[in-house]
Amino acid sequence: MNFFEALLLGIIQGITEFLPVSSSGHIELSKAIFGIDLLAKESLFFTLTLHLATAMSTMIVLRKTIYGQLLRILKGDQKSIDFATKIFISMIPAILVGFFLEDLIRSVYHQNIILVGIMLLLTAMVLFLSDRIKNSKRDLTHLDTIIMGISQAIAILPGISRSGATIATGIMLKSDRKSITEFSFLMVIPIIFGSMLHSIINANSIELTVAWFPLVIGFVSSLLTGIFACIWMVHLVVQSQLKYFAIYCTIVGLSAICYEIF
Repeated sequence: MNFFEALLLGIIQGITEFLPVSSSGHIELSKAIFGIDLLAKESLFFTLTLHLATAMSTMIVLRKTIYGQLLRILKGDQKSIDFATKIFISMIPAILVGFFLEDLIRSVYHQNIILVGIMLLLTAMVLFLSDRIKNSKRDLTHLDTIIMGISQAIAILPGISRSGATIATGIMLKSDRKSITEFSFLMVIPIIFGSMLHSIINANSIELTVAWFPLVIGFVSSLLTGIFACIWMVHLVVQSQLKYFAIYCTIVGLSAICYEIF
């Protein structure tokens, strides 16, 4: 992987992580189009590195929210403790999927273009349906967070947008759009850090073909573009403009399927 390829993948990850168009799907499509050949394990490791960068983008953009919640938790504020509990609950489905289906996850992260195309079409359908639902000010319940957590676990598949799936699920549950969006971005942070730590611990048993320099380039470009995309996405969800991303996912999904078949 050269400088340009790492930079390109980092930018794509930074933009698409927060926009509901599937960052993992776009990364896999880009690898196929530009002929970036990585083994399944190394491909997943590079993808996790880019996800780590966008997780830090989230922490930067939502730093006041995170700091405020932590401060109130330390003071024993029950509402903030309940919020942290919901974050923990939302993690459980993804943790279970990652633990029991690790080998399967690695196998699908290897330019499975047909799968990516089909999952992008599914993402488009979910976005289109959710955009037709009017905004509600209802607070997230513990059951809501479990359901959003299941959506996040399903979104491990490349082509299913994690942010799109979790935000759309929250909207369909009639919760406040802005709160859903922020919760969606926060709920993935522990998962990403945990996945990255797990990969690093097991790195000694993996002969990584990804050099450190491309990883750094990908990380930095993903971090910077992710900051802008995160801010933009919060605004778009509140304004109910997800249908345009549904159209985009439909076009890309059909194009991916045609690209692989023909």
